[in-house]
Amino acid sequence: MPGTRKLGRPTDQRMAMLRQQVTDLLDTGRMETTVTRAKEIAPMAEKMITLGKAKDLASYRQALSFITRESVAKKVFDEVAPKYADRNGGYTRITRTGFRRGDAAEMAVIELV
Repeated sequence: MPGTRKLGRPTDQRMAMLRQQVTDLLDTGRMETTVTRAKEIAPMAEKMITLGKAKDLASYRQALSFITRESVAKKVFDEVAPKYADRNGGYTRITRTGFRRGDAAEMAVIELV
């Protein structure tokens, strides 16, 4: 599922961070992070929304195994996925916002379309 960016972390820490960020994105609909993290988060979030469109028990359990909060998984299946019922992918948008002051990392806003 994830791409090849290692983000300077071991695999278990990286996957935990990405799972949490996907959960937060699906909960709030918008978040600010670095461009490379946003590019890693986007396909994972889109897969969770696609699972939500299926609306069956197997998809719900698969989403629960990735999303860290059950309330967010329920929200994806009940509220988020029906909004994209007529759309075939492309549920997220990444907008670059400039550079972070402390370490000059390129920042971006990732949001649900």
